Amino acid sequence: MNTLARNFLRPVHGPVAAGADVMRAVGLVSVAAALLLHDPTDAGILAFTLPGLMVPRFLAMRPGADLAFGVILLTAAWSNVYDLYTRLPGWDLVVHAAATAALTVAAYLLLAHARVVPPAAGPRGSRRAVIVLSPVIGLAISAVWEMVEWTGREFVTDTIFVTYTDTIGDMAAGAVGATLAGLLMAVVRVEDRPARR
Repeated sequence: MNTLARNFLRPVHGPVAAGADVMRAVGLVSVAAALLLHDPTDAGILAFTLPGLMVPRFLAMRPGADLAFGVILLTAAWSNVYDLYTRLPGWDLVVHAAATAALTVAAYLLLAHARVVPPAAGPRGSRRAVIVLSPVIGLAISAVWEMVEWTGREFVTDTIFVTYTDTIGDMAAGAVGATLAGLLMAVVRVEDRPARR
């Protein structure tokens, strides 16, 4: 069994880790709730988060990071359902910064597991690499996110808010979030234990 599978199947220890698993269950219930109370597009937006909610478990993120990851992803999805991005000034930028930060941490850990980049922390970790690469990873994630938003607006529903200024602002917020994520990973271990190479 490979490291990622072992990570996923490891037992849950402590209330924060249990809370992170509860957040995964909340994600599943959210899809059903959106389907019953809203419309299929909203349920689809929430379903889009389900694979992401599993990622921290595969990567053996520490329970606090795992829980924060789930809260951020579900907040981003429900904010879309309730149209908070256009109703609350600045909320879009806050969520883009937070979500890109969370996704950057996950992407960096995944690349470290694949030995593409050095570990973020520990004796073999490289603080410089994580600080330099995190904004790059975050900008790539932001670009894909904006392409998904554009695709959704063009081919699914015109209720998705997409403008040039919004796109650039979202990507800038994502870059800030990713940079902060890199600085965090350089000083705090976000994995439960060092990955077995």
